Order: sequence, then structure tokens, then C-alpha cells
Amino acid sequence: MHGKELRRCFRLFRGNVLPLAQALHLNLDQAWPAGVLSLETLDATFWGPPLRFSAPTRSIETFYHDVGRNLPPFVLYGSGDFHHLTALWARRLAEPFVLVSFDNHPDWDVRPPRWCCGGWVNRAIELPLLKKVSVWGCGNFECWWPARLFGNRRAERTGRLEVHPWGDGRPASDRARAGVILQGQWRERFEEFVAGLDAANLYVTIDLDCLREEEAVTNWESGRFALADVEWALTQLRASSARILGGDICGAFSPPQYARRKQRFAANMDHPKLPARDLESARKVNLRALEVLWPLLAS
Repeated sequence: MHGKELRRCFRLFRGNVLPLAQALHLNLDQAWPAGVLSLETLDATFWGPPLRFSAPTRSIETFYHDVGRNLPPFVLYGSGDFHHLTALWARRLAEPFVLVSFDNHPDWDVRPPRWCCGGWVNRAIELPLLKKVSVWGCGNFECWWPARLFGNRRAERTGRLEVHPWGDGRPASDRARAGVILQGQWRERFEEFVAGLDAANLYVTIDLDCLREEEAVTNWESGRFALADVEWALTQLRASSARILGGDICGAFSPPQYARRKQRFAANMDHPKLPARDLESARKVNLRALEVLWPLLAS
């Protein structure tokens, strides 16, 4: 976003007083209807196309200056194509914290572009107050050879990043990978993780694509968590001595719109080929998941 578009954004947000609330719906792409869960909605749909999937650093910083830094601790926003904005939401924390992510993708790709939904974890790792990122429920190919060559393995080695991919159905050599979880034991592993948090501060992000396809409609491949699984995990975090200082939910479906040709080309290449989605039907499915997860996250 440059020139006239940037000046238009400055005009639209100049003097705008954002609501002082604990939580807010940031509408970037109409993935959720206005007033969802009785949340106050901030219409930022003109930001959607330039930020979707990837964005230049200049646009990201302008968006953060004008919008992101003023948002409340808990943010509901749209498609997982915007998940890189989580690194901005986490930037606002003023105390050391652990970032917990429920996601079907590790989002740890070290390749350009710098700000992209597939590499946002690396932007979070750059935050000086972040102690570590722990990602749960990855079910796609990125955690396995050869795709894992493009992941931030250095952050894994140093302990700044933990990735917990599903090992069910993988060869025995894959199941020996650090962090692997299985359907029959993942809750035990998560309980061990929670116990090790002690009184840590937490930021929790949930991408709905971590859920099974019958429980969430997204722009990406579906994961393996049941809704009850993520509900249970949030309950464990809430019952612990750790404090959830902020969090977000993204990953709902919305028809993609892009501002730049290269952005559109890269996004189309990276996205899986999925059946056509109906927005209203997707909203109904996703709302059922949101009604379960949001009160536990943002209470």
C-alpha cells in the first residue's frame, strides 16, 4: 500500500477513538457478521486486500500505528490469511510471555516475504519479551521432510519454538521427531506443558483450521482437533497458574480479495485447491465453534 492509499487510510483513522473494551471484532474481510457474539465491531475492510496473505513491511507498520496498537487484549478477526497480524497483537504485551498457538500449520517458514501468514511465528520470535512459542496440532506436510527444511529449525534447537505435529499415520522415524503428538496421548503431553508454565504470562492464538472440517470452514486444509479438544485445552490453561493476558481467534472462511498482482499470484500458488465455499453456510458452522471457544479465551 503506497501513496494515495496510505493517505486515505490516515484520513479514515485520524481522530477515530477505538472502544475501550476487553475484546473486539476487527472486520477485515466479512468472515464474521457485524455484532457477532455482541462484540463491538471495528470496520477495517479497506485494510483487508492489502494485508491478506502477505504485506510489505511499510503497510504492516502503518496498520499497526493506526489500528493495531490501539486494539483491546482479545481480538476476533477473519481468515487465517491474516494470521501474521498475531505478531502485531503480541507486540503490545508489556511483560515476558509465552505464545501458545493452536494451528494446523507451524507458520514458521523462513522464506520471503517477511510478513506472511505462513511465516508470522518468526516475527513473534523477534519480540524481546517473548520467551517461547508453542504450536499445537499441526497436521499438514510442513513439519516433515523435505518441507521442514524451510522451517525455523534454529529456533527449535534453541528452545524458542516448540512445534507439536500429529504423528498418527506417520512412519516410526517421523513419530520420533521432537514434539510429536498422537491422538491417544496428546492430552497428557499438553498437561505436562501446562504444568511447566508455572505462573507464566500467556498470549493464546487459535486458527480455526486446527479443527476438523465438519467443525470449521476455512481457507486452508482442515486439522485434526475436535472442537472439544481445543475447548479442553483452553480449560486447562485457564485452570493453571498461568495468566492469559491476550489472545485472538482467526481462521474463518472469507472470499479472498487482494490488492497486488504478486500477492494474488503467491497466495493462489500456496493455497490448497478446495471446493467452493458458501459464506453464509461457513459462518453458521464457524459460529458454533466460536460460541464454545471465545468465552474460554476472552473471559
